[in-house]
Amino acid sequence: MAYSFGSTAETGLEFSTRELTGALGDSVTVLPLIVALAMTTSVSLPHVLIGFGLFQIVWGLYYGMPLSVEPMKALVGLAIVGALSYAELAAAGLLAGGVLLVVGRFGLVGRLQRVVGEPVVRGVQFAVALLLLESAVGLSLENVSVAVAGFAVVAGFALVGRQQTSVLVVLALGGVAAVATAGVPAPRVPEFALFPAGTPTLSTAALEGTAAQLGMTVGNAAIATALLCGDLYDRDVSADSLSRSMGVTCLAAVPIGGVPMCHGSGGLAGKYAFGARTAGANVLLGVGYLALALVAAGALLAAFPMALLGVLLVVVALELGRAAFARVDDGRSFALVVGVGVLGLAVNVGLAFALGAIVFWLLSRDE
Repeated sequence: MAYSFGSTAETGLEFSTRELTGALGDSVTVLPLIVALAMTTSVSLPHVLIGFGLFQIVWGLYYGMPLSVEPMKALVGLAIVGALSYAELAAAGLLAGGVLLVVGRFGLVGRLQRVVGEPVVRGVQFAVALLLLESAVGLSLENVSVAVAGFAVVAGFALVGRQQTSVLVVLALGGVAAVATAGVPAPRVPEFALFPAGTPTLSTAALEGTAAQLGMTVGNAAIATALLCGDLYDRDVSADSLSRSMGVTCLAAVPIGGVPMCHGSGGLAGKYAFGARTAGANVLLGVGYLALALVAAGALLAAFPMALLGVLLVVVALELGRAAFARVDDGRSFALVVGVGVLGLAVNVGLAFALGAIVFWLLSRDE
């Protein structure tokens, strides 16, 4: 059964089974990362969920389509693996938000993408994927039997073409195990406070992470997502408009305890693949996140099996790695993606990003 308001071909809302399944298609790119972040840093999961809930609804209604709202994967991934503290993550999010707002206002997104180079952006994606995979292996080794069971679930769903669904199933199994250990928490409204998990701290690591994230954001969350809006939904949404909305999101969400957020072509494609055609999917998902924030207690989170978290991170890492090489069609680009990724794993993502951009610039001069 579907309930429609207005013209679903333009900016209407539809609440139906397909909109609900489409909403879940976006959540598989969000929940594993923010659960992992909450388990490895001082971030407040309820506040993070509130941020995602609010901005799913805001941008769905604003753009009149099921636009994705995802964590900034480079920054959140670096925080998960310990390269950034939450205070540094918050500072990087505010800095990234300010830059995105300015460059979107002056129409500079396309120029930035050409300067950085897509292979370098893809290399940063690959580096973060490798870092997440490294962390996932360590977590999985904490309880090998549980991890093996989790991987069996993922493999089983993958065999029938439902790998994305497997992430939700593993997350649900971990939630059941946590409830069995810690009990069902009583609903509690999170207290409002500015920077509830810590005051932002700007550091060299935060600056490096911001630079690396902006490269990914410009390419994937702005330009690629704008193209996909036209391809999938026949909507003319500019990359600069998406840049501005991401800037507003970061500047508004981080102070109330959220994390740096962006749009993303992967989440948008996931929503479309699972059936979402209107902003109703965003409203449903936003309400779901807000409801989840009421029961996201610390004791429940602490009881979540770490080995299953490792399984989730493996799936996220593989998906991010796959996306990094999806559009690489020549040997030189492939070498640059691999080089940036391996250097980011071995040394530092910020340094890998900077050196990759220099190499790309030098190679472009020879063309």
